[in-house]
Amino acid sequence: MNQERLDLLIIGAGPAGLSAADAAAREGLGYLVIEKGTIANTIRQYPVGRTLFSTPNELEMRENSLKPAREKPTREELLSHYVHFVLERDLRINAGEQVVQIERAGPEDFIVHTKSHDAIGRELSSTYHARRLLFAIGAMDYPRKLNVPGEDLPKVHHRFVEPYPYVRKDALVVGGGNSAAEAALFLSEEGARTTMAIWRSDWENRDPKAGAMKHWVRSPLELEIAEGRLRVVLYKQVDEITESAVRLTTEDEGAITIPNDVVFVLVGSDADLTLLMKLGVKTEPGKSAVTIVPVYNPETFETNVPGVYVAGHFTNARHIKPAIDVPRKIVPLIAQSLQKTVGSGR
Repeated sequence: MNQERLDLLIIGAGPAGLSAADAAAREGLGYLVIEKGTIANTIRQYPVGRTLFSTPNELEMRENSLKPAREKPTREELLSHYVHFVLERDLRINAGEQVVQIERAGPEDFIVHTKSHDAIGRELSSTYHARRLLFAIGAMDYPRKLNVPGEDLPKVHHRFVEPYPYVRKDALVVGGGNSAAEAALFLSEEGARTTMAIWRSDWENRDPKAGAMKHWVRSPLELEIAEGRLRVVLYKQVDEITESAVRLTTEDEGAITIPNDVVFVLVGSDADLTLLMKLGVKTEPGKSAVTIVPVYNPETFETNVPGVYVAGHFTNARHIKPAIDVPRKIVPLIAQSLQKTVGSGR
């Protein structure tokens, strides 16, 4: 059983976690990143071949270091960029290792228990002692559900990967954001008979600051509609999903039933705050009525529990550039706090 003592343990190896690790290395801290999935795991869950909404300067770890083939990078180009950032700097990251429990043994001692599996599937346990914790976790642990009959059928998915298994099949996409719009677009363009169910308020929203779908998604989407390959249904609710159909209540047609082979429910997702809340970190409602976020000091990003910090999803409304920039501010502050405690003899 490993029992390593660290200045800073970082949970999560997304853009925020990688940035924090790089900052910790530059500050000379003893650090480690624990990631239950893979490096940049949230990016890896994007659809295969997806072009990112953002330009390289909003995504890259160092200025002019991300050089995509076109104006904006693909999922694969961005993943490679983040992986090579880790490799070139030899950052300390344990991927495939999950934090399962955290105890606070004292003001300068968090005991972090993890589990992982070896090459033949045997479970391994490790324990780390850390003076500070930084949660740099994403928001895709719990996909939101419709909670309607039939949502547990095998044909219902809460993540879209690629359109090719659904050529010439009846596909329904439920959701109003860019992820849902992209999925509907990809399915329609690649030969699925596609219906997109979206609330009227989302469909009519044109304000980027209010979460409207990006114009470079809407424009080709509207072309698919004009060409008769994509149907948009302004719905009030999904009533039932069966093996062969979906029943919806719509704005214009009342109750309708449409033939269906596959359903993608893409209505958002939420972070797993279990570990934070068990540590006593306070939470508050997020921007969405159905989400909660940790309470933290906007200057230091420290929570109400001394020594526990948050970054990434909680501090930047899911935008990647602030997720990279924020840890560059947080980690030096953490280093200063560690120096003060050493100087005071604690």
